[in-house]
Amino acid sequence: MDSKNSEREEKSSILSWITTIVGAVILYFIITGFILNTTVVIGESMQPTLQQNNRLISLKFPLYYSNPEQGDIIILDSPEEENKEYIKRVVGVPGDTIEIKDGSVYVNGQIYSEDYIEENTPTLIYNENSWTLGADEYFVMGDNRLPGKSLDSRYFGPINKDTIRGIANFRYWPISEFGSIGGLND
Repeated sequence: MDSKNSEREEKSSILSWITTIVGAVILYFIITGFILNTTVVIGESMQPTLQQNNRLISLKFPLYYSNPEQGDIIILDSPEEENKEYIKRVVGVPGDTIEIKDGSVYVNGQIYSEDYIEENTPTLIYNENSWTLGADEYFVMGDNRLPGKSLDSRYFGPINKDTIRGIANFRYWPISEFGSIGGLND
């Protein structure tokens, strides 16, 4: 009888481990599929705000009930390469008119204050200098405005909302910069 009880306990223990592992895997996919994701900064396009190898947490769930706002830092699918993501800042939201002239950005005819870019760095244009955004379109740019440092809406045009994967809210690496990165509205 003792061997049968021992066998049952062993089977129960194995089943418990399997259930725990399957539950953890399901929870992981729910969290990364619908709630949040982690991102590693690669490149210089968001300097000085974000640096190479910074690690961020981006929230997905706010996109289910609201839209990104001007100033938010977002993760988006690259319009240039499959299976690649970009990190950019939202400068224009649906209905806005964006114009770049004399090295400055204008949103709806008003100069756009950008205290996060390097002082005295002009915003250059690649092709066009004016865009009017449609119902689900956003204008995004990197914070690094030095020539050739950010591939953004100045180059590939406005992006559609359905290409936005999350809003970056939190930096967890390096530890010395641990905390909220937020947007202009925070």
